[in-house]
Amino acid sequence: MVKTILIISESIDIEDSSASKVNVALIKNLKKIGYQIRVLHYTRKEIQLGNAIECIAIPEIKFSLYYLLSRTQRVFQRITKINVSKYLERLFGHSFTFFNDSKSISKAIDKYYDDEDLIITLSKGASFRPHYAMLSLPSKHNNWLAYIHDPYPFHFYPRPYNWVEFGYQFKEEFFRQVSEKAKRSAFPSQLLKEWMGSYFSNFLATGVIIPHQNLEVDANLNIELPAYINPNYFNLLHAGNLMKQRSPIGLIEGYKLFLTQYPEAKDCSKLLLLGNADYYKNYLQNQLNNTIYWSQGNVPFFEVDIVQKNVSVNIILESKSEISPFLPGKFPHCVTANKPILLLGPHYSETKRLLGDGYPYLSEVDDVECIAEMIGTLYTNWLENPKQLLDRPDLEDYLGIEYLKAQIENGDGN
Repeated sequence: MVKTILIISESIDIEDSSASKVNVALIKNLKKIGYQIRVLHYTRKEIQLGNAIECIAIPEIKFSLYYLLSRTQRVFQRITKINVSKYLERLFGHSFTFFNDSKSISKAIDKYYDDEDLIITLSKGASFRPHYAMLSLPSKHNNWLAYIHDPYPFHFYPRPYNWVEFGYQFKEEFFRQVSEKAKRSAFPSQLLKEWMGSYFSNFLATGVIIPHQNLEVDANLNIELPAYINPNYFNLLHAGNLMKQRSPIGLIEGYKLFLTQYPEAKDCSKLLLLGNADYYKNYLQNQLNNTIYWSQGNVPFFEVDIVQKNVSVNIILESKSEISPFLPGKFPHCVTANKPILLLGPHYSETKRLLGDGYPYLSEVDDVECIAEMIGTLYTNWLENPKQLLDRPDLEDYLGIEYLKAQIENGDGN
């Protein structure tokens, strides 16, 4: 029976990445279950999460060879304008900063570990510094649950992601060790567990599914709806960064086609896009009008949360691919918002798997005619009932704390 948990999180700043949001949501829900939680985090600033959760900021080691080398590299690159990172990573697999950060984290684990029943490592992006730090502490491996939020290394991402990192063979060996040394592993999605298990088979034996959790906004904030949303309109929202591989073009062209098919909707509907989209900046700026809004940058989480709960439809947009093993960090927020979800993604998708084969609002990301048809159906339904709900108690249970507790207590990893 797990009673105490030490969590090693790369960041608990909910505004710096979607991974940090889901990290904090997981931490808070573990506390709700009743576990005694201590959090070591490398956010590099003091952050407290409340609810009697002890949060300790890990200091960076500033007296080490790796620290000296990393700062020397930065100065050299700034003066010469020559980026030597790729050459160094070919030799060592990671940057000097990565090694120093990992050493800083492992030192903190050694200092603060107090015989907790479970150690959970959480990371963000393509970093996994806490996981690397734990490899240097073999006496604690039997208590270690390694949480894997995304494929790693980068060349294990499904297409259209096709980037091979410098030093990829070192990174691959690093994760092979994680798969073998961690007593247990956890993944936010079943498809991601299977995907990573195809490269590192031990994950199939040790892995459990811990889906992303909903991060609740403080009810005392009294947040008002922003001016760009009229709650009486048929509003569709995509919240989240639009990377090169996550194109909004099919969505926007589908929405425009919908407006030609339902011209009366021009006076009572709006497509909202919240988040960065640097790769599509010029395209988006040419599309903006009374029916299409783009925030042109990041939006605070509390604002996104209230908009998600007051639109007619929440959109999950994935890459054009054969498979999407990711569970989007916003998925639990969309379920909690309890509005119909329009999923634009491939046939094999974790989100589609959870919504079910019979879910009606699905399309490939670039199928403009299908997207227009789905929006038209949602619009017609909205006209009949503006308060239409997702109404999926099964998903609410799957993303809830009882399922989370069962997975944490599932000691055999099956």
